[in-house]
This record gives sequence, C-alpha cells and structure tokens, in this order.
Amino acid sequence: MSRTPTPSARQAAGRLALLVATRKGAWLFHSDAGRKAWTADGPHFLGHTISHVQLDPRDRRTLLAAAKTGHLGPTIFRSTNLGRSWTEARQPPAFAQPAGGGLPGRSVDHTFWLTPGHASEPDSWYAGTSPQGLFRSNDGGVSWAPLPAVNDDPQFRAWMGSVQDGTPDGPKLHSVIVDPRDPRHLYFAMSGGGVHESRDAGLSWSTLIRGMEVVEGFDSANVAFHDPHCLRICPAMPDRLYQQNHCGIYRLDRSGHAADDVWQRIGRKMPKRVGDIGFPMVVHPRDADTAWVFPMDGTSVWPRTSPAGRPAAYVTRNAGKSWQRLDQGLPASQAWWTLKRQAMTVDAQATPALYLGTTSGELWIGHDEGRSWSNIARHLPEIYALEVAELA
Repeated sequence: MSRTPTPSARQAAGRLALLVATRKGAWLFHSDAGRKAWTADGPHFLGHTISHVQLDPRDRRTLLAAAKTGHLGPTIFRSTNLGRSWTEARQPPAFAQPAGGGLPGRSVDHTFWLTPGHASEPDSWYAGTSPQGLFRSNDGGVSWAPLPAVNDDPQFRAWMGSVQDGTPDGPKLHSVIVDPRDPRHLYFAMSGGGVHESRDAGLSWSTLIRGMEVVEGFDSANVAFHDPHCLRICPAMPDRLYQQNHCGIYRLDRSGHAADDVWQRIGRKMPKRVGDIGFPMVVHPRDADTAWVFPMDGTSVWPRTSPAGRPAAYVTRNAGKSWQRLDQGLPASQAWWTLKRQAMTVDAQATPALYLGTTSGELWIGHDEGRSWSNIARHLPEIYALEVAELA
C-alpha cells in the first residue's frame, strides 16, 4: 500500500472559521487557533435553504454556497472576501437538454455538495446535485458544465432510479473526492446508486461496491440498491477510503489490483445496542487509522434520532478493530437530535478538534479529538452541513 508523506501539524495556525449551512441560511463562526471563543457572522441568505458552504483552500478567502432560493430555484453564490459580499453564479449547475428520442429530461432541484478541485487546478470545482448529477467549474464557480459521462449515461441513469427511490429530501450525488496526488483521479457516491471512481478526469467510471451490503431482500449485485451515506479519503494515506453506509461502516484499502478492492465492514465492532448506522464520517488529518462516526437509531422504522436519546460520537484508532464512545459534555438523556451526512468535521490543528452541527440547530466542539464536548451555539435553524476552514 502506498503512502504519501504525513502532513506536518500546524503548530501556529491562524484564524479558523466554521461554515454552517442551514435550512434557513448560512452562518460563519470565527475563532483563533485557541478555539475557546467564537464570534458569529450571519445570517447570510436568511430564509434560503443552504445545502453546503465551502472555502477554497487554495486561496483561503473564496467561499461558495449552494443555495435553493425559495421559489426562484437552485443556484450557487460566490464570495471572494470571506462573505462580506456575494455574487450569483452566471451559469449554475443545470442538466443538458436531452437529445431527441433519448433519456428523459431532468431539472436540478438543488446543488447538494461542493468540492474544490486539485491544488494544481486553481479555479476548478465540482458539484453534486439532487437529483443525481455531477458538474464541474473551471472559473472558480462562476459557470458550471455537466459531466455527460455521468449525467447522460443510460447505465448511470438506471442506477439512479426515480426520485421516489432516493433519500426523503431527494436522491443525491455526494462525497465528490479529488485524489490529492492526481487531479484526474475522482470518486463520488450516490444515494442511491453506489460508489464510483474515475481515473481520467470523469470521462469514464467504474463501480466500487464489492463487499458492501444492501437492505435485506435486495440483490447486492444491482448497483441501484447501494446507498452510501458518506465517503471519505484519508489525507495521510489516500489509498484508504472510509464509508458510512445505509448498511454499516466500511473501510477499503486500495491494493492496485481491482480484484482485491473489497470493502470491509468495520462497523460490526460497534456496540450492538448502538449499531453502525449513521450519516457522517470523519477521518483524522494525519492518522489514517483514526476515524469518527456519529451513529443514529437504525431500528426498523428508522427514527433518525440519536440512539435512546443519548447522542455520542464514536472513534476508532486502529482502522476499525475497536470503537470508543465519546460523549463527555454531550447531553446524557432526552436529546433526540442527530447529524446530517455533511454536518460533522475535524480541523487540522496539532491536536484536532471535532465539530458537530445538529438537526436541532446546535453547534458543538469536541476538544482533544472529541474527548470532551462544549457548546458553541444554540437555536440556529436545522444544520445541513458544517465545514471548518483555516483562513488566510
């Protein structure tokens, strides 16, 4: 297994910002590297649904926000001054018009996921949408073009199923990943429709579903039945992937041989009373064996709440061989909130902190890699996505 040099810990990092996307707007919370006090900046786009806010790590001042602006529809906003002003994309993600006699036409309901491109491609971005679509921008998010090898491919369209086959708020293409070693090496996941990989910048794709389970009674060989919730690459070891799935927690160590690329269900080591069903997945910035999840109640009716009303993160420090509960400072009972798939993240400080954005509108910080939790903010709208960024 190949390894890249481990990034050095930032001993004297600058300002941090939490980028909070909610059902009713966006907020930025600012702090210094001590992470003891946070100042709120917002709301931005009050009343609009914001699915994701991302900072461009290549200049550390450009922000993109994926928005659904009420009855005016989906768009993307761009700021080059850390949110002091915003401009709308000239050409937001939109599906191409279908050719005569071909596949049915589709309309973007909302952009769900934003990913900055490779460091060697300064103005490149990727976007995943609902219904499932993949788009690229080469001008910093001003205009977006569809990737036809995904959006207009009959096999992909069959795997995507219908709108009714997806998640409750619409099927989604998410977890768009660019290999830090190679701008042509891409991953994404679809809910539903499996995990997919390209090694030619999106011109062609292969599936990565071997070893993954599906809901009992369905055929695991059918890509359409696979429902990855969140896919992550290890910054310290890009040949390792983690996944939080509709049917458990998985790890994949790439060997260089396609026949050996089989997902291992590492969530079976989670406590039985808790299970391994959830949405977010977070990987340590420097230790490929350390990852965090936030399980939810996955019983037959899928309440989508914290198990028994006792929320907690769980960490593995040995690549899934064992898991430890992290709940110090979190509510001990009668707390039924949970987390969306994008609403848990980790910073890259010398001793990383975790961050949670809850369905009840609370922001939490987990100091010392999640060993103790404290509240940053309450009474926000339902939080859809949370990112932490180091500012210029």
